[in-house]
Amino acid sequence: MEDSSDPHDVYGIHEASPWADSQSQQDDEDRDKVDSLRRKIKYYFMNPCEKYHARGRKPWKLILQIVKIAFITIQLVSFGLSNQMVVTFKEENLMTFKHLFLKDYVDGGMDTYALYRQSDTYDHIYHIITQFGLLHNTTVGNHEYERNGGIYTPLTLCQEFYRNGTIYPGNETFEIDTHVDTDCLQVYPMHHPSLPQFELHFKRMLSVKITFVLKAINLQTVRHRELPDCYDFAIAITFNNGAHSGRIKVDLETDVDINECRDWKVSGASAKSIYLTVLFDCLIVVMCITSFTLCTRSIINGILLQHEYTSYYRKRCGKHVPWLDKLEFVNGWYILIIVSDTLTIIGSILKMEIQTKVVTNYDVCSIFLGVGTMFVWIGVIRYMGYFRKYNILILTLRAAFPNVIRFICCAGIIYLSYCFCGWIVLGPFHEKFRTLNTVSECLFSLINGDDMFPTFVNMKQKSSLVWIFSRVYLYTFVSLFIYMILSLFITIITDTYDTIKQQQSGVPTSELQKFLSVCNDLPNSGVYRLDKSNHSFLDCCLRRRWSQQEGLTSEA
Repeated sequence: MEDSSDPHDVYGIHEASPWADSQSQQDDEDRDKVDSLRRKIKYYFMNPCEKYHARGRKPWKLILQIVKIAFITIQLVSFGLSNQMVVTFKEENLMTFKHLFLKDYVDGGMDTYALYRQSDTYDHIYHIITQFGLLHNTTVGNHEYERNGGIYTPLTLCQEFYRNGTIYPGNETFEIDTHVDTDCLQVYPMHHPSLPQFELHFKRMLSVKITFVLKAINLQTVRHRELPDCYDFAIAITFNNGAHSGRIKVDLETDVDINECRDWKVSGASAKSIYLTVLFDCLIVVMCITSFTLCTRSIINGILLQHEYTSYYRKRCGKHVPWLDKLEFVNGWYILIIVSDTLTIIGSILKMEIQTKVVTNYDVCSIFLGVGTMFVWIGVIRYMGYFRKYNILILTLRAAFPNVIRFICCAGIIYLSYCFCGWIVLGPFHEKFRTLNTVSECLFSLINGDDMFPTFVNMKQKSSLVWIFSRVYLYTFVSLFIYMILSLFITIITDTYDTIKQQQSGVPTSELQKFLSVCNDLPNSGVYRLDKSNHSFLDCCLRRRWSQQEGLTSEA
């Protein structure tokens, strides 16, 4: 029997099709690479639950963020209660000083507290000096004079006045030297101080300023497992006669400096219980560092994936990837979490230093912890976006943000023009238009419909022209911003919402969405696990070694 088979078939070699088979194999490999790239990008945009079903990856970042929110909130509440005691101590001491040193002071009467007679001015100054000297016998608090080298620091009384001046209002003549001289004297605290003799130049006087320093200790923190702080109150009482209108305004201000007490001993509270909060803050710092690392790694992976998609798009289509598609790979939520972690780490370190009395700057620590906690809670919106009904709201806010910023810039120009005009024209006739700050606050309240009637009524009718102008000014502002600008603002949000609803219907709009719409693999299909195993480091090494051996065999 004659064997009619081709001898080359014994080795599986066909002379007629090597190039066709090679081209077909190359097309299959390219198709597999494109499908793999689609699945990698689709996996990157999955939520934690879908990633768990796709590759069995535990949602560590989600768990860490939930725990971190709880811990940071507890930390903020604890620091807020501690800061509240500091603020209360400052405010109550300020009220105490006003009652001790301001003659006949009534609570809430600082705005109208003023002097109109020369004798009253002398009486009030002597009253302050007397009360300063008799502080130990009058105060019910733990106030004490400041010492400098074992000597009490004195009270300083300084008078500022024009160097020379002759003023005759009856003749409508005056002569003034604008150089300002300062005359000061010091009074040391004693139980029975002798009152100094001084003369006030009322015609030329600009101000009289009395300054002194008192010390106190905030003991209420001991009951809350915190070491007490020592306070330096720099008190300044000013008699302001700069207007020379016959009314001398009196004001008392305090500049507080919080320091660590030099020598202290607390009985009845163990050091272990006092420093538990420091250990809690250390735990939060470790959690934030871990969260910072995980989110940074995710951002780097997104950027690498963006470069891979950009190379494919440029090679296949010969065009550059749109910026909006590139920004899809940069997760803004991760950036927000990184900023939040950074602020929380700095705030926690400051809080630990405050607890151990290394520093006492509560304000800076409050800013870092407050903004960090705000960003942490805003980050919760990201996880609410995994639900379809909440997601459309989040997408609307994100998509409308650029248009809203442009709209606010244009509307802000009109708003500033009304601010400047109202300040210069209505300022002398209306209390709410005296400064640019109050003008802005008044107009913003009008936009929201607040305090509208009093704004119209409180306009003084001393000038008919200005009164008519005020009506035109207020009516045009209210009509323009409430009926036109706010309506346009709502229209921008509504149009964006309709656009997002169209995108939610499943119709791809961007090039990236069209590229991913071809991939219909579900998270629980199992192909994502294969992609993970195929892209492991060991598998890549084995494939490279196998390809090198094949190349050597073919050359042989």
